[in-house]
Amino acid sequence: MKKLIALISILTLSISTYAQDVDKLIEQKDVARIIQTLAADDMQGRGTFTPGIEKAAQFIEGEFKSIGLKPLEGLNGFRQVVDVKALGQLPTRGNMAEKLNNNPLFNVVGVLPGKSKPDEYVIFSAHYDHLGVVKPVEADSIANGADDDASGTTAVITLAKYFKKLDNNARTIIFVAFTAEEIGGFGARYFSKMVNPDKTVAMFNIEMIGKPSKFGENSAFITGFERSDFGTILQKNLEGTAFKFHPDPYPEQNLFYRSDNATLARLGVPAHTISTDQIDIDKLYHSVKDEFNSLDVKNITATIKAIALSSRGIIAGVETPTRVAKLER
Repeated sequence: MKKLIALISILTLSISTYAQDVDKLIEQKDVARIIQTLAADDMQGRGTFTPGIEKAAQFIEGEFKSIGLKPLEGLNGFRQVVDVKALGQLPTRGNMAEKLNNNPLFNVVGVLPGKSKPDEYVIFSAHYDHLGVVKPVEADSIANGADDDASGTTAVITLAKYFKKLDNNARTIIFVAFTAEEIGGFGARYFSKMVNPDKTVAMFNIEMIGKPSKFGENSAFITGFERSDFGTILQKNLEGTAFKFHPDPYPEQNLFYRSDNATLARLGVPAHTISTDQIDIDKLYHSVKDEFNSLDVKNITATIKAIALSSRGIIAGVETPTRVAKLER
C-alpha cells in the first residue's frame, strides 16, 4: 500500500511539473499572434498557387528558423518541394492540371533531432493552405481560414517552440505545414513518400481547433480513435487535468480519411487528427466568415497545452501507439 501511495504521489508530481512547464512555455498571446498573422487579409486566404500562400510559407519558415529547428535530411532549407509527378493519379487536362504542371508546391518542414532514439519519428502536422479569394459575400471575398487551418498550423509552430525549449526529446520530432490539402492533399501525399512509415511512431495531425467541441471546453476529439491506442495513451497522460480527448463523434463524416493524416495511416502509422470542430453545424466552415474574431483563443491554447502534455510519453520514447491496420490499395 505504501509503495502504491508513493507511486501515485510521483505520478501526480510528474503531471504537476509538466503542467507547470506547459503553462510557462505556451503563452496565449503568442498563440494569438501567430493565428492573426496567418489569417490576416494580406495572406489573401492562403490559396494554393497564390502570392498569399507564398507569404504564409515565408512566415512559417521564419518561425521555424527563430525556434532553431533543423531542415529535414536532404533539404537545404525548410521548404520541401512537392514533385507532383511522383504522386500519380493527377488530372491530365483542365485548369488544375495546368496549375500543377506550371507552379511549384512546397511543404514547410522543420526537425528537432532525437537525443537517444533519433531514428524513430513523431510528426506534428497541419495544412497551411486554404481557399484564397472566393465569391464575395457582403463585400468580403477573402476566405481567411482562421480555424481551417491557421489554428492547426499555429499549434504546430507553438509545439515546435515548446519542445525546443524543453530540449529533452528522445525521439526525433518532425513539424510539417502541408500545402494543397484543400485541392487534393498533394503535400501530405508527397511527404508520406519521403518519410519511412516503419520508423514513424505517431502522427499528430491538428485540424480546426478554433472553437469548443460539442463536449464543451477543455475537450477535443481524435479521428480513428478505435484504430489504435493512440487516443488511450493521450487521455491517460491527461489524468489529473481538466482536459479530455474523445472518440470522433461524427463517424458518418469519415474524417479519418479526410485530412492529411490519411496517407500515412493507410501505411500503418498511428496517424490521427485532433480537432474540436462541430463539423455538422459549423456555418463558418469554408466561408469568408472564418476569421480570427470568430475564434476562442483561450480554448485553442488549452488544446495545444493538452497535446503537449498528452504526447510526453511518446516524445520521451517510453510509449509507442499500436499500429493502424494498413489499407489495401
